[in-house]
Amino acid sequence: MNEIKLLVPDMPPAAALAPYLARVDAARWYTNFGPLVRELEERLGAHFAADDRVATLASGTAALELALQALGLPDGARVLLPDFTFVATATAVMRSGCRPVVADVDPQSWLLTPEIARRAIAERPVDAVMPVATFGCPQDAEAWDRFSGETGLPVVIDAAGAFGNQRAGRRAHVAFSLHATKALGAGEGGFVVSRDAALIERIRRLSNFGIDVSTGIVDRPGTNAKLSEYHAAVALAALERWPERAAARRAQWRTFLELMPEQCPSVTAQARPVGGAYTIAPVLLPAAVEPVAVIEALARAGVQSRRWYCPPLSHHPGFAAVERAGPREGVKAVSGRVLGVPFHLELTRADLGRVFGMLRRAIAGGTGGGAWRS
Repeated sequence: MNEIKLLVPDMPPAAALAPYLARVDAARWYTNFGPLVRELEERLGAHFAADDRVATLASGTAALELALQALGLPDGARVLLPDFTFVATATAVMRSGCRPVVADVDPQSWLLTPEIARRAIAERPVDAVMPVATFGCPQDAEAWDRFSGETGLPVVIDAAGAFGNQRAGRRAHVAFSLHATKALGAGEGGFVVSRDAALIERIRRLSNFGIDVSTGIVDRPGTNAKLSEYHAAVALAALERWPERAAARRAQWRTFLELMPEQCPSVTAQARPVGGAYTIAPVLLPAAVEPVAVIEALARAGVQSRRWYCPPLSHHPGFAAVERAGPREGVKAVSGRVLGVPFHLELTRADLGRVFGMLRRAIAGGTGGGAWRS
């Protein structure tokens, strides 16, 4: 049987790009805030609240890094983030001149929540918080607004893969990725959404080396993180078909949730909204199962799978020196047991049934300890 792939990017076809590429040729404007980039920012902004503003960047990581830098935090500022996340979250913090402080996650949603953050900062004060919309599961923007208002701490939500699910707050800023594997893909790119127009302008300036184009003066050095017109063309073409593709993703997730308990009741899904437009479908393996044995059994059966965020951030050699705030029982409960299984728009209902059937058999044959132990 044909191998069932874990991920298949869903990018617009070449024919859909042609009108936008023709506009690039006609304008002969290829980067540096061209007309397609400006149009993309306006059209992305239309997906959010009327007061939200958008700055596009060259990557989702650049969006995180420059959002932090634009906050004007002091050098060495502590930024709270979940220990259970992709390495880019911590990388962006460090490259912005700040220090990561890792905290726990909720064992059902796998998110750093405002409640967890309150407990963490009571033990170890921080200067900002970067919660993550893990696997596209949206953060509660209103709850983070309240947190920010009560504590005075700025909040930047890492919503790399959560376009269509995550909203910006009145105070909470949000960074998205346009990587090819995301629901809205441009091949590469990212953007920040915020109601703080001055912050958005600072991010835009920092993406162009920090230059104030009206004077040519650099007050705060930035980097080269501008989105090109070519990437904007792909993103605009992707936006045109977003409603249809988002509806397909929502339907696929409902099918996933319907088949999972029927075909493989021993696994559980992340607690996230049923109506989300997701690109990744991780499951939590039983604690007594050896994940590597499951992955190998699935591979023999022609089903791709992958462990996500294993080990936690603080167990990578590159982040071994990060500070820790509070116990991380939620992280210990899920890290090492989270397994990504195939989920993309090329899968049929029969394919998903086969995935869960093979997963059930693989679990039955895998024994041992799956959780990451600190």
